[in-house]
Amino acid sequence: MQNLLWIGSPFFCGELQPCGWTKVALHNFEDARVFCWEELVHLAGFTPDVLVVADKSRPPFVLGVEHFPCLTVFYSVDSHIHSWQPRYAQAFDVCLFSLLDHRERFVTATLPPERVLWSPPFAKSADRPDEAQSRIWDCLFVGTVNDNTPRRAAFLQELGKRLPGLHCTRGDYRELYPRGRVILNYSEHGDLNFRVFEAMGCGACLVTPRVRHGLTQLFVDGEHLVGYAPDNVGDALYRIDFLLKNPDIIRHIRAAALEKIDAEHRARHRAQAFTDFLCDIWMQDPVSLVAARRGRAGEIRETCLKLVYLLWAHDVTQPTLKEAYLAASRGDFGLAGI
Repeated sequence: MQNLLWIGSPFFCGELQPCGWTKVALHNFEDARVFCWEELVHLAGFTPDVLVVADKSRPPFVLGVEHFPCLTVFYSVDSHIHSWQPRYAQAFDVCLFSLLDHRERFVTATLPPERVLWSPPFAKSADRPDEAQSRIWDCLFVGTVNDNTPRRAAFLQELGKRLPGLHCTRGDYRELYPRGRVILNYSEHGDLNFRVFEAMGCGACLVTPRVRHGLTQLFVDGEHLVGYAPDNVGDALYRIDFLLKNPDIIRHIRAAALEKIDAEHRARHRAQAFTDFLCDIWMQDPVSLVAARRGRAGEIRETCLKLVYLLWAHDVTQPTLKEAYLAASRGDFGLAGI
């Protein structure tokens, strides 16, 4: 297990090299397209021992994976908005997933629990406090607020009526978070989002909804962050007001949050946990694991992938993508070179 190709959103890929990998190739992209095995090998410049397909919150972009001759990993982050992801994951040997309460959506007889790893969000290495900035806003929310986030928009509008010091904006959160006394998070779909980790990694005092998906397993409410009842404007307002009246508590939470992030929840921690997890699997005869998956490729396609591909063939508008999904549903996509 030496050479790895990572395709999709980078996430913690940049931290893998120090974990002992000989070669790590990353290919991210923004155009609407799909990839087969030959294209992936060409992009990597080598034949990978491990392929990671990382969530880009878009339709499946690697097809024919049930036939691939290396260890395959699917990394799901947005399973709260993409219900097809657990079915697609069944074509892979290993799955990482971000939302703890969705474990049972991924675990099946095809993908048993010992090959499914909870990998929560994290703070990036560049998420750091900036004490040179002045804290000019009482409460700051950084993120998109539009028709695609109706619950968030309604919540912030109502909170703003009762909290004149609320400032909502978009932009570089690393520059903005140090300028807020309290940082507000909102979760449109009840997910444990990256904003939680990014804010704390920037040394912020975070007020966030008490969601599930591992929040209470990772952090202590009142120590590392302050939780409010989801969608309860009054509860959020009460806690923000309490913090603003107690700056010593704000300072304590900032320090405790940053210490916790630095100790357990940065990209390097996820990269090491992922590497350790794959090393354990590699010690258990990966050649037989890959061969078993390839031997069941037809069954996996019929029971798990076919419906997903047919639905996307119906929904996409580009003729080339439509044909690719139809071919993948028949098992005819990109088999050259395998």
